[in-house]
Amino acid sequence: MDIGKLATEMNRGFIQLLMMVMLDEPMYGYEIVRTLQERNFIIDENTLYPLLRRLEEKEILASEWRVEENKPRKYYSISDAGRKVREDLLKIWQEQDRLIKSFVGEE
Repeated sequence: MDIGKLATEMNRGFIQLLMMVMLDEPMYGYEIVRTLQERNFIIDENTLYPLLRRLEEKEILASEWRVEENKPRKYYSISDAGRKVREDLLKIWQEQDRLIKSFVGEE
């Protein structure tokens, strides 16, 4: 059995929700990568940027270009529509967490 493929599938939805949770305050891509590394979660930039673009296309995230230190950077933040999606997904996440804990004896 290839646990890597299963982990990748699990991570796909998790990372989407993680972006919705992280981006209450605007952040640019490398800042997201660095913040996650500080918390021992590694995400490849080749995974992150396409995800950010997809979430922006779905209007879950919004973006704006800023120039700081003579560097243009695209900052991402959660949109109002994204906040509603996040609220709904967090309820689902909490219910799933409760259910799994009930089976592994943590509840």
